[in-house]
Amino acid sequence: MDDNFIGKRHALKTELLPAMIEWMEHRNRPFYFNTQASIDLADDEELMTLMVRAGFDCVFVGVESPDETCLTECNKIQNTGRDMVNAIKKMQRFGLQVQGGFIVGFDSDQPTVFDRMIDLIQNSGIVMAMVGLLNAPRGTKLYKKLMHENRLTQPPSGDNMDCTMNFVPRMDVHELLEGYHKVLDTIYSQKYYCKRIKIFLENYNLSNTLRLKIRFSGIKALVKSMWQIGIIEKGKLHYWLLILWALKNPRRLPQAVRFSIYGYHFRKMLKNLRPQINELAVTSNDPGTLT
Repeated sequence: MDDNFIGKRHALKTELLPAMIEWMEHRNRPFYFNTQASIDLADDEELMTLMVRAGFDCVFVGVESPDETCLTECNKIQNTGRDMVNAIKKMQRFGLQVQGGFIVGFDSDQPTVFDRMIDLIQNSGIVMAMVGLLNAPRGTKLYKKLMHENRLTQPPSGDNMDCTMNFVPRMDVHELLEGYHKVLDTIYSQKYYCKRIKIFLENYNLSNTLRLKIRFSGIKALVKSMWQIGIIEKGKLHYWLLILWALKNPRRLPQAVRFSIYGYHFRKMLKNLRPQINELAVTSNDPGTLT
């Protein structure tokens, strides 16, 4: 879907979502939909109810930063002046898993931003948190501002998760990159990640999830995850505590296993980030001559 699915709310409520609900109900809800929306979706209970009935079970939200000054800097006005944790948990209670996008590298970032970001991600139960480094796309106000300040270093990659920056940040680059790595290393560690899955599932409305039949592929995934995450990987105790907790309410078990597998692959990816972070620390202090 588009970057903000809820841009035309009246049309959604009166045309699109009712049609999707009818289609899904006639076909016994064969699948789910994912989309992207702004945080103010949490203010519209009618819209959230319709979206869940229409088959939406996941929404990506650009949370960006726990810092109000940074949110103003990136023009995320709808994120300011609100309790982000409560807004995210409200969407979860309506049956929407919230995936969050976060960015570090704003001019307004202070050294405390990294711990504050970890706390926000943990307390809100955002299992899938995408944390990236700020980049300035061509043609944007930020790009022009940085060009005027002679802080651009290279063309933007277009991927804020690839561990590159195309400008010299205000914060010391080594402090920024160490803080960035700390956030990723913390939130995807077994201890923090499994705790976050539990926080999410305790709050999430499972009533609209499909009751899937047990298949061989599902059993195979469970056994493989038990071996890789529960036997071989470090921090395995947290995985087993999560699985045992989920068994008390078996409807939580498939989600607990699925998210555990996602976390395992995130940790594998993080092992490759340290060399990229070290390389960026060497090159990012050199302003370029981009035009």
